[in-house]
Amino acid sequence: MVRLTRLNGKAIVLNALLIESIEETPDTMVTLVTGKKIMVLEPVTEVMDTVHRFLQTVGLVGGTVKSLNSEGS
Repeated sequence: MVRLTRLNGKAIVLNALLIESIEETPDTMVTLVTGKKIMVLEPVTEVMDTVHRFLQTVGLVGGTVKSLNSEGS
C-alpha cells in the first residue's frame, strides 16, 4: 500500500499492485486496473519512487540490477 495525497489535501492509501498507469495531465492522475482514476498532488516521479520502494519492501523488485558484463557474459 502507498500513501498519496488527493488534490483536496486528504491522504489516500492505494494498493500499489492495482496501479495500471500514472500520468501528468498536468496534475498527476493514477489509473487503477479497475478503471478508477485518482488525481493526486505528488508528481509522477514521486509516485513512481513510492511505488518502487513499496515493491522492494514486499520483495517484488530486487534491490540491485547486475549488468551482463558482471556475470561473465
